[in-house]
Amino acid sequence: MRTTVFTIANQKGGVGKTTTAVNLAAALADKKIPTLLVDLDPQANATSAIGVEKQQGKSLYDPLFGEGSALDMIVGTPVKNLWLVPSEEDIAAAEVELAQTENYLARLRSTLEPVKNSGRFRAIILDCPPALGMLSMNGLAAADHLIITLQCEYLALEGLGQILRNLDRIKNAGINHALDLGGIVMTMYDMRTNLSRQVVDEVRKHFPDKIFNTVIPRTVRLSEAPSFGKTIFEYDPLSPGATAYKNLAKELAARFELAESKQPQAPASTPPAAA
Repeated sequence: MRTTVFTIANQKGGVGKTTTAVNLAAALADKKIPTLLVDLDPQANATSAIGVEKQQGKSLYDPLFGEGSALDMIVGTPVKNLWLVPSEEDIAAAEVELAQTENYLARLRSTLEPVKNSGRFRAIILDCPPALGMLSMNGLAAADHLIITLQCEYLALEGLGQILRNLDRIKNAGINHALDLGGIVMTMYDMRTNLSRQVVDEVRKHFPDKIFNTVIPRTVRLSEAPSFGKTIFEYDPLSPGATAYKNLAKELAARFELAESKQPQAPASTPPAAA
């Protein structure tokens, strides 16, 4: 099974990045696509949002520095066909310590190599911290495609240019020639305002082939779900947010030919799914 790695990144916080990572991963899993969500944020918001308890020593911190395997960090989730590499506070130290290692921008890519080669997952989604530090740059270096979440406001357009410049730096430095802009997800769309429509139109004008048709609405239910440790599909499956993420997963799967798997195989190292 060929594995495709997506990095979901934006250096600005509060733009729906983790909400998108969690719910897009869950929606792909619902399509019977074996999916691994990797939480790279020391705040571990993706970990708690999917209903998994943070555990000391259960993150990619040790594997990034050659201690243990990323395969051993994989845990089950309450969502069928979806697994997680959690995060916890220790990984914050990696932001400083990675810069002192050899090939520091390629550490995550080599750490994830055994996971990719295992053939257990069709999609790996990396949820990066809300900053373009060492972990986020490693996320870009490890990915096949960058997915940018962009809030429907004008200031967000400035951040778009910044992250695209970093994409070019990664490619031009020879760190990841294959990396491309996989798509732009417009989030926090408010259909009542002209501003949301204008921002979407502006992005579509400049990136007509990259922006996803699906826009993610600004809803209270999407904001509430993580506090209950649930995806939007568990929390309110009939909500506009749930519908939007189902449609986004359908678009992503079609764009990158993520074939459905009839019999997804759980990793041997995966414990029973969390209750």
